[in-house]
Amino acid sequence: MARTIRVFQVDAFTQKLFTGNPAGVVLGAEVLSDEEMLAIARELNNGDTAFVLPPDGADHDLRVRFFTPRTESSFVGHATVATHYVLSMAGDAPRRLRQRQKAGLVDIEIRGEGDSRRIAVRQPSPPLGRELNDRERLAVLDALALSSADLDPRFEMRIVGGAGNRLLIGVRGPQQLKQMKPDFARLSTLSAQLGASGHFVFTTESNVDGCLTLSRMFCPAIGIPEDPVSGNAHGLLGAYLLQHGVLARNGDQAHFSGAQGQFQNRPGRVDVELEFADGALAGVWIIGSSALVFETEITL
Repeated sequence: MARTIRVFQVDAFTQKLFTGNPAGVVLGAEVLSDEEMLAIARELNNGDTAFVLPPDGADHDLRVRFFTPRTESSFVGHATVATHYVLSMAGDAPRRLRQRQKAGLVDIEIRGEGDSRRIAVRQPSPPLGRELNDRERLAVLDALALSSADLDPRFEMRIVGGAGNRLLIGVRGPQQLKQMKPDFARLSTLSAQLGASGHFVFTTESNVDGCLTLSRMFCPAIGIPEDPVSGNAHGLLGAYLLQHGVLARNGDQAHFSGAQGQFQNRPGRVDVELEFADGALAGVWIIGSSALVFETEITL
């Protein structure tokens, strides 16, 4: 029996076509096998494709599975933003939802109306993992073609996050981001050795108006040599910057915006809100716009 699925191509963390981070979104994915989901992700050839499924419990409104062209991921921020942008194209879509994926549950809010609406995704406060030792730090620098002098001395190299963790690396400025020559094979090996899914390199000396940070991210171990704009990594960065006293807390929240994608000609912006309860970080919201590139149907 023939099966038909709806497929959308969306640019996330931007309102301008062909910028930001492209993602595939597949509706009606409950008719697909795991092998077919992976094959569709390879065919679309985005960094990530989200497959939307019905809920299977009372504690969430929908399920989403994420596939790179190589493997399944536990959670993907930009593909989540893209998914709920697509779902919210119907004017009667819920303004608040709860989504379940391999990494657990996240809360979703639709903020604003029309093409300018933004999708906000709340994740639990991420764990701050271990700091790299000197040998590991030098290996990472070598793989990125950086020197110790390129690093921002305020920030240690630290693994942050749970299932979708990243190694955070602070550098002095945009010039260091521009000059990097990542050795993707070496970075893949280091991901396995360090226990970090990717390498997120940032500076707080951003040259983009309205943005505190500018960054690049490399995840060759999961099939994404360079990710244009990462929502998940910016959420991790928010918790890290808070620990280092970089973010000013205003009541029960702290805010910053981060720019990414400039070095791939796909500029995008992620807004981050940190939420506090009883004096401690309780959750991180990643917020972004999207632009619909096209939609189609595939019959299998």
